[in-house]
Amino acid sequence: MGVDVVKDGALAARDVSEAELTRLVGESDARIVVSPIGGQGFLFGRGNQQLSPAVVRAVGLDNIVIVATAEKLSKLGGEPLRVDSGDPELDTHLAGHVRIITGYHERAVYRVM
Repeated sequence: MGVDVVKDGALAARDVSEAELTRLVGESDARIVVSPIGGQGFLFGRGNQQLSPAVVRAVGLDNIVIVATAEKLSKLGGEPLRVDSGDPELDTHLAGHVRIITGYHERAVYRVM
């Protein structure tokens, strides 16, 4: 349940730390693929502290890909997705409406707070 790194379609590193991510992100273009945590709906800050504000900024907000099944989103009962990165300025930038990949050729737009 940690943070893994995939490079050129293959697993490059498993359960990496924030320091390892920072180093790896600096080596090439990167994307963050994240899914909301269970029924809580947190994207950042709960259960994935390795994705620190520094890592998120290094990757860039345009390179964050959110994936979640429609069922997972429906279990949120209309509540927004949440971010708690520990950096209020970053949390503000992450807030708003985002596109979520919900399946093959399926997308949803959902609110993030």
